[in-house]
Amino acid sequence: MSLASIGVLTVGDLMEFVPARYDDTRLKSPSDAAHDEKVTIEGTIQTEPSVMYYGKKKSRLTFKMLSGSHVINVTFFNQPYLKKKAGIGDTVTVTGKWDRHRLALSGQVLEVGQYKRETDFEAVYLLRNAIPLKLFRKLVLQAIELYGLYIEETLPADLLQKYRLMERKEAIRALHFPESQEEMKQARRRFVYEEFFYFQLKMQALRKVIREQSGGIVQKYDLAKLKKLIDSLPFELTNAQKKAVNEICADMKSPYRMNRLLQGDVGSGKTAVATLALYASVTAGYQGALMVPTEILAEQHAKSLHDMLESFGIHTALLTGTVKGKKRRALLEALASGEIDILIGTHALIQDDVLFHNLGLVITDEQHRFGVNQRRVLRAKGKNPDVLFMTATPIPRTLAITVFGEMDVSIINEMPAGRKAIETYWAKEEMLGRVLDFTEKELSKGRQAYVICPLIEESEKLDFQNALDVHAQLSSYYDGKFTVGLMHGRLSGDEKEAVMKSFSANELNILVSTTVVEVGVNVPNATVMIIYDAERFGLSQLHQLRGRVGRGSEQSYCMLIADPKSETGKERMTAMTETNDGFVLSEKDLELRGPGDFFGRKQSGLPEFKMADMVHDYRALETAREDAKTFIGSPSFWTGDEYHLLRAMLTESGVLSDEKLD
Repeated sequence: MSLASIGVLTVGDLMEFVPARYDDTRLKSPSDAAHDEKVTIEGTIQTEPSVMYYGKKKSRLTFKMLSGSHVINVTFFNQPYLKKKAGIGDTVTVTGKWDRHRLALSGQVLEVGQYKRETDFEAVYLLRNAIPLKLFRKLVLQAIELYGLYIEETLPADLLQKYRLMERKEAIRALHFPESQEEMKQARRRFVYEEFFYFQLKMQALRKVIREQSGGIVQKYDLAKLKKLIDSLPFELTNAQKKAVNEICADMKSPYRMNRLLQGDVGSGKTAVATLALYASVTAGYQGALMVPTEILAEQHAKSLHDMLESFGIHTALLTGTVKGKKRRALLEALASGEIDILIGTHALIQDDVLFHNLGLVITDEQHRFGVNQRRVLRAKGKNPDVLFMTATPIPRTLAITVFGEMDVSIINEMPAGRKAIETYWAKEEMLGRVLDFTEKELSKGRQAYVICPLIEESEKLDFQNALDVHAQLSSYYDGKFTVGLMHGRLSGDEKEAVMKSFSANELNILVSTTVVEVGVNVPNATVMIIYDAERFGLSQLHQLRGRVGRGSEQSYCMLIADPKSETGKERMTAMTETNDGFVLSEKDLELRGPGDFFGRKQSGLPEFKMADMVHDYRALETAREDAKTFIGSPSFWTGDEYHLLRAMLTESGVLSDEKLD
C-alpha cells in the first residue's frame, strides 16, 4: 500500500484528492432506472440462489427478486460465497448494472436487510490499486474530522460573496461526502472557479512582471504617414484588421515591450497588418524584422512587402540560406548601417553575423514552428524590441487565454470583402471518379489542384491511401493530359522547395502531397483541394489544408474523400461542409478532441487542472481571468492583509520574487 504512489504525501494532499466520480446509492425503482445505469434496487428473494461453475475458478450465482411489481433476474459473477448470505424471503439490496430490456441486474454488491445508507452519493477515487477504496474513504474522513478546522480560506471574501461560493473547508467536506447532488455540484463549482482563478492570477502577475521588467522602447511613429499607406492599399481594411493595427500601434507607443499574439484565419489579411506595423516602426526611426519558417514563404512575404512599400521609400531585403557570398556580405553591411529598413527571412535571420543598426519590431510568423531559443535570439538582435507573434491556426478563445495567458491577443475574425467562400463537399470513396472528373474540368480551364494523403507509403496496419500510390494512380489517370508532382516529408528541404516552386510557377498541374504543404503558401491559381481519408485529420488541420485554395479571384473547391465509421468522424465532415469559419471549427474541434489533443500532441503549455475543464467550464475560465486582471491591477492587492495568502502563492510558484512583496 502506498499513498505516495498516487501523489498523497500530506494530510492536505489527502483532503484535496479529487474524486473521479460519484456513485448514486439512492434506491431506485426498476421502472425509474435507465438502461445500462449503475443502480441500487431493493427487493425480496423469490427463488433459491443457485451457483453454477464453469472454466477455471469461474462461477455464476443467480436468483429472482421481486421489487414492487417487477420480477428481476439477478446475477453475480465469481462471488459464490454470497449463496450463504441470503435465501428465499430475505429482503436484500443489490447494487449493479441494470438491463432494462431483459429486466436483469448484473450485481456487484449484495446487502441483506432493510436498506441503510448514511449518504446517497459515494465518492469513487482513481486509486490505481494503491489502497482499498473503503480504507481510503475512512482516511479522508479522519483527516477532515481532525484537521478540517485548520483549512484556510484562500479566495477573497468579496469573490465568495459575489458568486455565492462555498467556503473552502465546507467545500472540501462536500467534495468527499456530499449530502445531496446539489451540494456536490456547489462544491465542484467552488473548486473549478478556484483552480481557474489561481491559474489566471499567475498568468496576469507574470504578464505584469514581464511588462514592468521589459524596459521597452517608445516608438513615436508617424500617424499621418501610416494613414497615407493605408489609403494607398488596393483594398479596404476590414474592421478586425483596423482593430488589430490599433492594438499593435498602441503597444508600440507604450513604454512596455509588446508581447502580442496576432491570430487570423487563413486568408484573413495578417500580412497587411504586419506590413503596417513594420512601416510604423520604420517611421519611428527603427528597423523591422519578419521571420517565417520556410524560404518559399519568406520570398512571398518579401515580394508583397516590397510591392506595398517601395513607393514609400522603404528599403526591404530578403535573407535566406540561399543568399551567399558577396550578395550576403553587401546585405549585412547595409543592414548594420541602417540602410535596410525591413529584413524578411527564415531562421537565417538569427545567425551571429546578422547585426541590425536599430531593431524596433520583431514579427515571427507561425511562431509555434520556431523554438523558444530561436525567438529569443532574434529578440536579442535589438534593445528590447517590440515582439509580435502571428499564427494562421485559429486557437479557440478558451485555449488562447489559457496557453497564451501572459500575452495580449489580437484576433482577425473577418474575411476581406470580395473573397469567395470555398465550396466544400464530402464524398464517399465510391464517388472518387466523379471527383476526378470534376477536377479535370477545373484543370482544363488552366487551374491547378492539390491532392492530400495521410501517409507516404503502404502500411499493413493502416489501410488508407498513401501519397506514392495516389501519385502513381493520378499520373496514370491523367496520362498525357496533366502533369502530377509529388511532395512528402522524406524529401530534403531543397527538393521540397524545388517541387513547390514548380507548382507555384504552374509547371505542375496537380500536386500530390502529405500534410507538409506549408501554411501560408500562396498559389492563387490552385482552385481544387482533394483530401483523401479526410476522417483521419482533425478539424483544424482540415481547415488549414482547405486554406491552400481560394486565394485567387476564381471560385475554389474542397473535396473530402471519407468513409468515417465513428460519429465523431461524421460530425467533423459535416462541420467542414457547413462553415468556413476557422474559429467556429476550432471550438468544435476542441469539443470533439479535448484540449490535450488540440495541438496534435500534449502541449506543454497546457496546465493540468484537477477538476476544471476548459471546454465545459469556459464561462468560469473567462470570469476568473477578468477577476484576476482586476486584482493584479489593483494597488490594494499588493498591500492588503486579506490577500497575503494569494501573494504567497504567487511567490511559491516562482511568478514573483520575495523582493516584489516588500
